[in-house]
Amino acid sequence: MRWAGPRRPSDRRCDRPDRVLDSRVELGSANLTLVKASTALRRSALLLVPALALAGLAGCSSDSGTASSDSAADAAWSYTDDTGTTVTLDHRPERIASFSDYAIGLLSNGIDPVAIFGRVDVASDPRFDGYDISKAAIVGNSYGEIDLETLADAAPDLIVTGIYPTDRDGTLDLAGPYYAFADVEQQAQLAKIAPIVAIEVGGKGQDVIDSSNRLAEALGASQETIDAAKQKFDTAAADLTAAAKENEIEVTQMYADADGIYVVKPMDEPETELYSSLGVKFTNANPDGFYYWDIYSWENAAQMMTGDVLLVNVEGYQEADLRAQPTFASDPALAAGQIHSWNGAALDYTSQAAHMEQLADIIRSSKKLS
Repeated sequence: MRWAGPRRPSDRRCDRPDRVLDSRVELGSANLTLVKASTALRRSALLLVPALALAGLAGCSSDSGTASSDSAADAAWSYTDDTGTTVTLDHRPERIASFSDYAIGLLSNGIDPVAIFGRVDVASDPRFDGYDISKAAIVGNSYGEIDLETLADAAPDLIVTGIYPTDRDGTLDLAGPYYAFADVEQQAQLAKIAPIVAIEVGGKGQDVIDSSNRLAEALGASQETIDAAKQKFDTAAADLTAAAKENEIEVTQMYADADGIYVVKPMDEPETELYSSLGVKFTNANPDGFYYWDIYSWENAAQMMTGDVLLVNVEGYQEADLRAQPTFASDPALAAGQIHSWNGAALDYTSQAAHMEQLADIIRSSKKLS
């Protein structure tokens, strides 16, 4: 996700084990496009260094301090993010640039970003439906590709992105790039434009939502706005729990492409962890294996055909593609037509309320197949 909340197999190195056995497939070739894009980006970024250096740092950062904010926009502002990095400015940031997943959370709390970069085309991303982003500069529509010059022109005070743990113990790789950045060189160029804060996207879904809200409050979101969104969230959560009790089906959340099938491990993805805590049963064949994904070649697809419902990520193979795979066409959920395109929602109260309503409807309309 977040592939669209959070990750596709090609998004991060940690999603691709160096060596895979049994039902797992090699993913090394998935790096080629990103590497080529990163190389081209580094070349263009080097040309921008003199111009960006003139702007200097919009603030300073360190690895100590505590989170604090003042309600007055012109007061000194300090915030410690989930990596332990503290950003200190002489005023509360008002011009925010953000990766799309976290931009949606800011918008839901009444904060309008001045620049947005995404993993897919931002203008056509349905998760922005209902929000006016016409005044925001769209500075990236593909993972790791950010137009540094256009971003600098937007003059952000702060850049918001995420960071994913590299394992289920919650280890953060602070030497590598944050999520959405091509590499550490690009991240360094971004830091010349504005200081960067990261939201940790791992562990419990509620913790990620809380972190997003903490940042939103520090940026000026009202407690009333957050509380109103939480009421809708709580209502949707209760209904999802009721739906899961009414119809005890197994849900398989997956991504598929030419290499094979990638089944999300529910306790490693914050969104599915949240839904699991509310009673939804997800496919979880190997909870102690590789982090985040159970990976199956098409030849071994039968090993994961236990779900009553398939939620297939919108960025990968869809129903017609799956039916065309001889080793997968007999999947019970696929044969029964219980397959749904699934776009992971941002981890904020408003987005998750709508997503839980959608999942509750899917559960209630599905049949248990075994």
